[in-house]
Amino acid sequence: MVKPLRKGWTTGACAAAAAKAAWAGLRLGRFPDPVTIALPRGEIPVFALSRAESGEGWAQAGVIKDAGDDPDVTHGAEVVVTVEAAAEGSGLSFRAGPGVGTVTLPGLPLAVGEPAINPGPRAQILAAMEAVSAPVDAVVTIAIPGGEALAAKTMNGRLGILGGLSILGTTGVVVPYSCAAWVHSIHRGIDVARAIGLTHLAGCSGATSEAGVRRLHGLPERAMLDMGGFAGAVLKYLRGHPVARLTLGGGFAKMTKLAAGEMDLHSKAAAVDTAFLAGLLAELGAPAERVAEAAASRSAAGVLGLAGDLPLAELVARRARETALAVLAGGTAVDVAVFDRGGRLIGHAG
Repeated sequence: MVKPLRKGWTTGACAAAAAKAAWAGLRLGRFPDPVTIALPRGEIPVFALSRAESGEGWAQAGVIKDAGDDPDVTHGAEVVVTVEAAAEGSGLSFRAGPGVGTVTLPGLPLAVGEPAINPGPRAQILAAMEAVSAPVDAVVTIAIPGGEALAAKTMNGRLGILGGLSILGTTGVVVPYSCAAWVHSIHRGIDVARAIGLTHLAGCSGATSEAGVRRLHGLPERAMLDMGGFAGAVLKYLRGHPVARLTLGGGFAKMTKLAAGEMDLHSKAAAVDTAFLAGLLAELGAPAERVAEAAASRSAAGVLGLAGDLPLAELVARRARETALAVLAGGTAVDVAVFDRGGRLIGHAG
């Protein structure tokens, strides 16, 4: 029997737990360890403290993030929350400590200059602190030691979040391999690009196709969306948040999946349909024996090799563009660029 994947907790949930413990240390003189919090969907996770310290007018607690079985870049990071008493009636305010970023561009759900602590986690932190003692008049500073280095592995820089990581998590729960943080970054990238006035964006499946698209169109870095295999995340979000023009760039195999109507282009989600490619070869007038050989092939690269001088990659680009236009349902012009593994443009439509 396959063991089910273990869920984990977001940085927001960890911050809420640490904030609750620190607030208890400040208001009640003792740190609950372990500390429990209530999440928006009813889960009651339990967190052990990695640190608990206090002084005159402040208290600090830490929690080590457990992302479960998800390959999260912040798994094992320590989320440290310092709580300071504030004037009566001042409410709750937030600051970014070392390793937590600051918003520098419009388009995110936080104002420019605010610490990158998202609205969901802010609400969870407030609820956790109110469970100890209300009203909450305090300054909460969140730090993640080493967070600035970890942020270099995320899309925060392109989103204009500088200095570290974001504190994220609407539900507080990390679902293994849901890639929710990646999809979130794609959506926020579109929001930021629109807010700063960019009208031509590009979603690319990897570094090679991104470099090719930038050569093709001369786009700035802020216009580039690290799409990976999440074509659906780009197209469906742009349907409701349109821009004038979208370029989709990727390798032959991934663009073949999009041409066949797939929205998730990852290898684990959908295999390349070589029978579909064989059908395209037939449309292009390939001999029957070559079409049959293509249908029996086990890879997209194998079929591409059989195409010879026939413009198979060009037809894949056209069909992928048709898929994208159907999802977008109007309002955005689309072109699709297909690259080989060396970064050479082998198909372009639109």
